[in-house]
Amino acid sequence: MRVLLQRVRAGSVTVNSEVTGSINGGFVALVGVTHDDTRAEAEKLAKKTANLRVFSDSAGKMNLSLLDVAGGMLVVSQFTLYADARKGRRPSYIGAAPPEIAEPLVRHFAESVAREGVQQVEHGVFGALMQVAIHNDGPVTIMLDSDQL
Repeated sequence: MRVLLQRVRAGSVTVNSEVTGSINGGFVALVGVTHDDTRAEAEKLAKKTANLRVFSDSAGKMNLSLLDVAGGMLVVSQFTLYADARKGRRPSYIGAAPPEIAEPLVRHFAESVAREGVQQVEHGVFGALMQVAIHNDGPVTIMLDSDQL
């Protein structure tokens, strides 16, 4: 499982001209799932994400977590995190899990983030064509991969 975190001042998802989720500060988490991912990996990444210290303290140092700053998280499924562009000009997405595996794990990741104590967890719409507005803060962008934790 991969999670691309972007620290944001604001983020939102729109589907068919309707905002389906929005936050005012925190993380936009783009979540990709591969074939052999499990609920345990989703939980491990949720814990890491909620406690990752990349928010500034009063001295301007990145020393605070999402929990410390009471930030929100906008979770957006992103199968293209498993794109393989090594050959040709069109990426292969064979590494991405099919929807029947990916959707429950993306949902479990979001639920696990809430269980870690994040008060506001918003969502995109799995499988939908989404317009994602990301107002980066910093910018700070961090890639987490369950294979590397």
